[in-house]
Amino acid sequence: MAETQVRKADHLRICLEESVQFQQTTNGLENYKFTHCCLPEINRDEIDLTTSFFGKKLAAPLLISSMTGGTEFAGEINQRLAKIAQHYNIAMGVGSQRVAVEDPQVGKTFAVRSHAPNALLFANLGAVQLNYEYGIDQCEKVIDLLAADALILHLNPLQECVQTKGDTNFRGLLAKIAKLCKKLPVPVIAKEVGNGISGEMAQKLIDAGVAGIDVAGAGGTSWAKVESERAQDPMQRRLGRTFTDWGIPTAECIVSVRDVAPDVPLIASGGLRDGLEVAKAIALGADLAGLAMPFLQAAAVSEAALHELVQVLMAEITTVLFCTGNATLKDLKHSKALKRLG
Repeated sequence: MAETQVRKADHLRICLEESVQFQQTTNGLENYKFTHCCLPEINRDEIDLTTSFFGKKLAAPLLISSMTGGTEFAGEINQRLAKIAQHYNIAMGVGSQRVAVEDPQVGKTFAVRSHAPNALLFANLGAVQLNYEYGIDQCEKVIDLLAADALILHLNPLQECVQTKGDTNFRGLLAKIAKLCKKLPVPVIAKEVGNGISGEMAQKLIDAGVAGIDVAGAGGTSWAKVESERAQDPMQRRLGRTFTDWGIPTAECIVSVRDVAPDVPLIASGGLRDGLEVAKAIALGADLAGLAMPFLQAAAVSEAALHELVQVLMAEITTVLFCTGNATLKDLKHSKALKRLG
């Protein structure tokens, strides 16, 4: 198995078996609370969770966040997730497809369009690879492999610092991202991997031509901790432990990005674990809410577990709308039902 494939297998195993969540930093959503409405004056059965993203209508504001690919087990996980995305008409991203560029034989572990012919699907590459001989050809290859609606360029400087032999030359990337955005046939989403995107950085990325932002804030899985668990030397392990709680909480990211970019398509992810947190993220200004760990844990069990997860998430979001007197997500966003505590 090639080095990148081994890393992907390690990531899955560690995320499922080890304690790799942020230890002290939270997603920040506990600092907000909805005001209960005792008389909603709406019919719960008529509540509408539909939304649209990049022109595609979705049944709920849910994204199965980018996780995996490149191994046989990862391929099974991606197939299960894709079937769920299709069944419920929600969005899905795949994990980094660098491994499929290096070894086309594992491309099939990402090629899930046949299982999700109508779903909103996001391809995925690390932005830093643009400094390591990647360019338009490799980006188009991963887009074509998935027949993707958009390309995620993930930004992971801390993970690369902790990862043994990580790719840490981030010099000049913004200009390369700008050139890529002009040439690609699909929109580009800039995404962190769990340490957050500030309003200032979001503005720079948008100015460069990025069409969407996924804040991927702190508070969920710590990739510094993940890389620490698989590090090959004591210094890398120490780095991962030291920086386990590094990052900008998800709630803070949403607010700061919305302050500078009121209209940019915005995805909230990073430590979201239930439909109440999804609703809080939407009320703060996000258009979609991405969850990774809950979907990974369910997918590792069965398709039935995934059905149960999506159904409860949708029920939780619906309950928030009902108990705040809002019939649609747009109503929720424009309401003042979400209050910051303290």
